[in-house]
Amino acid sequence: MTALRLSVRTRLTAWYGGLFLLAGTALLVTNYVLVAATLPQAGTAIAAAKALPAYEEIPVQSGRTEVAQTIETTVQDYRDSVLGTLLLQSIIALVITVVLAVGLGWLMASRVLEPLHSITRTAHQLEADNMNRRINHDGPDDELKDLADTFDGMLDRLAGAFDSQKRFVANASHELRTPLAVQRTLIEVAMGAPDASPDLARLGKHLLDTNERSEKLIDGLLLLARSDRGLSSRVPVRLHEVVEDAVESCSDLAAERDVKITRSSRSRVVVGDPVLLSHLVTNLVRNAVLYNRPGGSVRVDVGGEPALKVVNTGEPIPAELVPGLFEPFRRLRTERLASTGTGLGLSLVRSIAAAHHGSVSARPHEGGGLVLQVNLPVTDVRPGPMYGKIG
Repeated sequence: MTALRLSVRTRLTAWYGGLFLLAGTALLVTNYVLVAATLPQAGTAIAAAKALPAYEEIPVQSGRTEVAQTIETTVQDYRDSVLGTLLLQSIIALVITVVLAVGLGWLMASRVLEPLHSITRTAHQLEADNMNRRINHDGPDDELKDLADTFDGMLDRLAGAFDSQKRFVANASHELRTPLAVQRTLIEVAMGAPDASPDLARLGKHLLDTNERSEKLIDGLLLLARSDRGLSSRVPVRLHEVVEDAVESCSDLAAERDVKITRSSRSRVVVGDPVLLSHLVTNLVRNAVLYNRPGGSVRVDVGGEPALKVVNTGEPIPAELVPGLFEPFRRLRTERLASTGTGLGLSLVRSIAAAHHGSVSARPHEGGGLVLQVNLPVTDVRPGPMYGKIG
C-alpha cells in the first residue's frame, strides 16, 4: 500500500494544530476540575442548613428528611448545570480556536517555507545555458539563509563547470575535425594523381573509410556532449514530419539491404530541439535497418503512446543483453561484424530523450530484432512557428 504523501507545509500545519489541540484540551480538563472542586457539595449544603435556627423547628420524623433530600437534589442539579454548561462552551471555544490555529499555522508555515519555495523555483528555471539565476536570500542569518547561500555557491561552481565544458566542446570540435579534413584532402589528391598505382588506390580507399568513420565518431561524441548538457532552447517540433524525413533519408540504405520500411503516422507536436530530435529519429530508423536481415522489415509508429515506436526484424537478442545496448560503444558480437556505425546510436537516443524530459526503452521482438519505444512529454503547444523538416 502506498503511504499518503503530505507536503511539508501540511505537516507543519498539522503539528501546529495538533499541539494547540493538546494544550487546549489540557487547559479545558484543568479548568473543569478546578471549577468542580469549587462548587458546593450536597453534604456541605445540608450541614450548613442544619446549623440554621429554623432547622430545629422542622418535624424530626419526616420534615427534616425531605428538606435534606431537597437540598441534595437542588445542589446536584446546580452542579450538573454549571459543569455541563462549562464543558459545552469550553468545547465550542476549543474547536473555534483550533480552526483559527490551523489557519494561522498554515500561513506561518507558508512564510517559514518561502525560502525553500524560492530555491525550488530557481532550480526549475535553471538550464545548461542559463545558469545565472540565484536565490540571494536576504532574510535573517539562520538555517534557511545558510541553505540558500549553499545552493547559490553550488550554482556558481556548476556554472563554471558548464562554461568549461562548453569551451572544451568548441575547442575539441575544431581541433579534431581540422586534421581529419586535411588528411581526407591529402588522400583524395594522392588517389587522383595520374600515376597512382592500384595498390595506392586500394590503400587510399581504406584510409578514406577509416577517416570517414573517425569523423562520424567525433560528430557522435560532440553531439552526445551537447545533448548531455540539456537544451539551450525549445521550440514546437512536428515529430511526424521529422519521422517522414528520417524514413526518406534511410530509404536508399533500406533498398540496398533489402529491408522494407513501413510507417503509421499521426500528428504529434513536441517541444524541443529540432536538430537533436532529427538525430534521435534518424539513429533509430538507421539502426533498425542496419541491424536487420535481408528481406526483413522496419515499422515506425508516431503520434500515439508512446510518441515514437520502432520495431525491426533481425537476429534474436537475449533480454539480458538489451540494457547494455544503450551504453556507448557496446554492441552485440553479431552487430560488430555487420555494423559500420560508431557504437553511439542508442546512447545518443537515450541522451537526447533525457534532454527532452523523456525516456527510451527496448525489449526483444518476437522472432528476432528489437522493439524500441520513445516517450516524450505531452505538451499543450500554443499556435506559433513550428519546425518539422530539418534541412
